[in-house]
Amino acid sequence: MSVVLVTGSAGLIGSESVRFFAHLGFTVVGIDNDMRSYFFGSGASTTWNRDLLKATYGEQYRHYDADIRDQQAIEAIFQEYSSDISLIIHTAAQPSHDWAASDPHIDFTVNANGTLVLLEATRQYCPDAVFIFTSTNKVYGDTPNFLPLEELETRWEVAVDHQYSIGIDESMSIDHSKHSLFGASKVAADVLVQEYGKYFGMKTASFRGGCLTGPAHSGAKLHGFLAYLMKCTLTGEQYTIFGYRGKQVRDNIHSFDLVNAFYHFYQNPRSGEVYNMGGSRHSNCSMLEAIAVCEELSGNKLDYTYTDENRSGDHIWYISDVRKFQSHYPDWQYKYNLQNILEDIYNAQSKRF
Repeated sequence: MSVVLVTGSAGLIGSESVRFFAHLGFTVVGIDNDMRSYFFGSGASTTWNRDLLKATYGEQYRHYDADIRDQQAIEAIFQEYSSDISLIIHTAAQPSHDWAASDPHIDFTVNANGTLVLLEATRQYCPDAVFIFTSTNKVYGDTPNFLPLEELETRWEVAVDHQYSIGIDESMSIDHSKHSLFGASKVAADVLVQEYGKYFGMKTASFRGGCLTGPAHSGAKLHGFLAYLMKCTLTGEQYTIFGYRGKQVRDNIHSFDLVNAFYHFYQNPRSGEVYNMGGSRHSNCSMLEAIAVCEELSGNKLDYTYTDENRSGDHIWYISDVRKFQSHYPDWQYKYNLQNILEDIYNAQSKRF
């Protein structure tokens, strides 16, 4: 039996990982205690997805309602499957930089301490396994906001001759910037993942995600940009745009494309790697551009308000340069572009709302 262990297994990237590796014939051990509903309310609960995974995969998916901060509980799971675990995909997190400020202790213990618990359990019980961490572009803080940006009709854009015109690569400094407390806790986890690779020689990688999205996202006001935007467009719930005249740009990567990248790394792993991973120039949009596509797909007009007060430390423009990963894994290719992503989200949500 070959086991893939997935934390946050009922969330967006976690559930995509369950499906992806179950289809390849792996047994998947999932850890998820639905803290998303604690962070963002019952509307963001992932229990529907957990139940769907259980019903779909039966014994091939083994679910544990455990907290990643609980060292004893986590070590017991690792010990049970120690001889069979070949891959750990760590997606569980407190994912909102707004929420983090409301309870810094919980944010840090989930994101940083929880990651340490998992890394050390991996080192003790299955040190040859591959460890993949879903990090974030927020490790770069607000440094991207100081790039030479030009305001266009529907978006902000970086100067065409700039070093980062194709996208931001891993050379950008993570120092001397405002990260948000969420960004700081993810930096701590990101560096731990690198260090376990470089110090202990383990096969680890931090994937610094742009806007991760897809049909299994339980979007909420504080997290899940495209999923929550589509939900509001479909249901009539009012949406709020925070600052930058709605022209802030994000690159968007479908959960399948990200997990497929994980799979390529798993097949030929490295130690202590870091990859920027998002939609790149292949798939990106501004808030205004995303609204237009959501309205076109749904046939509804979005009810939204605008406030000049942007979220503290929020990016005005962020597009990932994924060429480092592509140079290491040239067989990896995108399956979804922005239009495909929003169509996928629309088709899934139109059945739920």
